[in-house]
Amino acid sequence: MSITHIVLLLLVVVLIFGTKKLRNIGSDLGGAMRDFKKGMEGDEEAKAAREREEKLRADPPVTAQVPPVHTESTEPRDRAP
Repeated sequence: MSITHIVLLLLVVVLIFGTKKLRNIGSDLGGAMRDFKKGMEGDEEAKAAREREEKLRADPPVTAQVPPVHTESTEPRDRAP
């Protein structure tokens, strides 16, 4: 497409819609893009909050570890005389 084709296309669009209508379409399109970006940022924040909650549920707080107590042994005991 050459530059003359683009200019001709823009001229036809302006004649069909008019400059006022094109300005309104441009501002509406800009507002829609702005709202979409805000919505995407909100989704990322919600996702991060869910991940924090998942981590809290998956990793319980560390408590003091008590060594296991062995009551029975499988090895024979040596008795001292």
